[in-house]
Amino acid sequence: MIRVVVSGAAGRMGQTVCRTVLDDPELALVGAVDIVSAGKDIGEVLGMDNLEILVSDNLAQAVDEISPDVVVDFTHPSAVMDNIGSCLSSNTNMVVGTTGITEQNLEEIKSLLKTSDSHIFIAPNFAIGAVLMMKFSEIAARHFKSVEIIELHHDKKADAPSGTALKTAEIIAESAGIPLKSADSKEAVKGARGGDFKGIRVHSVRLPGFVAHQEVIFGGLGQTLTIRHDSIDRSSFMPGVLVAIKNVGKAKGLTYGLDKLLEL
Repeated sequence: MIRVVVSGAAGRMGQTVCRTVLDDPELALVGAVDIVSAGKDIGEVLGMDNLEILVSDNLAQAVDEISPDVVVDFTHPSAVMDNIGSCLSSNTNMVVGTTGITEQNLEEIKSLLKTSDSHIFIAPNFAIGAVLMMKFSEIAARHFKSVEIIELHHDKKADAPSGTALKTAEIIAESAGIPLKSADSKEAVKGARGGDFKGIRVHSVRLPGFVAHQEVIFGGLGQTLTIRHDSIDRSSFMPGVLVAIKNVGKAKGLTYGLDKLLEL
């Protein structure tokens, strides 16, 4: 049994992860951490019978007391690096789905790993369909040199653009093999053309009703190609989360991206 602590357990993603861990015969939920609902039984938070697991508000303390095999973190960009530091300092393996991890953060994590025996897995998106969307975009970028990305998320998402959009743009730019440049347009309203990342225009939509959606639109002579992925429920991320939990201990140091664990 892989013993799992969920950080951000009271959030929407955290609750879904808790239920997924509880339903998997190879995993055991042994701890829950969240500043919200601290002191409550996680079973009560999930709308279930009591599980005799009280929600803690201190990840470092929970890890020290429980000694889990893996911590799964779905918290907030403002807290995730402190959480990573706590796990790496205690040599605890970690799966991170929290948004907003930057290139600078990744370099900091690599530095922390030099003095830690932890294995850490980070993914901008755990939906297998989203990973395939990025893979298909990588292929298309070899044949189309004009592209824009539109990503749409719920109105509570803390960052924009999404990590998935930025990762997609990086993949496209690398695959294209030449500098990309978006079409010049005079903006009547500042920002109407979205943000420019590696020469690719990225547009972020934040509205209630969405979960996580992205379309990559390629343009060519007399044609367009649209590659779109839609997560209509947070359960779409759970197969990828399970893959990460069960494999994080097999890869040394930092692994970034679900594609590294899938046969693509």
